Amino acid sequence: MTGPVVRALPITPEQFAPFGDVIAALPSHRQAMNAARFERFNDLATVDVDTDDGAHAAISLARSMSMTASPYRFDLMERHPFGSQAFVPLSPFRFVVVVAPAGDSVEASDLRAFVTDGHQGINYHKGVWHMPLIAFETGQDFLIIDRAGGGSNYEECILGEPVTLEVE
Repeated sequence: MTGPVVRALPITPEQFAPFGDVIAALPSHRQAMNAARFERFNDLATVDVDTDDGAHAAISLARSMSMTASPYRFDLMERHPFGSQAFVPLSPFRFVVVVAPAGDSVEASDLRAFVTDGHQGINYHKGVWHMPLIAFETGQDFLIIDRAGGGSNYEECILGEPVTLEVE
């Protein structure tokens, strides 16, 4: 395959910070709950939605209906300028995110790719460009927390040429 290539690296909170939050049971966020029968991991991501036009934060589910093979070629990036968007797997499985900084447009050289360890979710910051969600198997369920109602919260950018995503 020719053209730009982006390789997915293991995701860490530090590397992903310019684009959003890694949602995981981090020891630094742990506290006892319900007479210490549970561990609670607080404040893992910030839900950030503009509500000026009657929109609100919403919790949804998504289930993959087809699998994506690697290498994967794509030319579409999307963003949500009025709200953050979180994806949390409901069972352990790895998934890949491709991101670029918020801005008016996206170039292939701006792209960064990350792969989760199977126990991590992600929260895109408001306005961050990202590849549409893909899954490596059918039937993978995600909890989604994002903005609903109000006006459109979706913009897309077609890249100048397709980019190849490689996942090891």
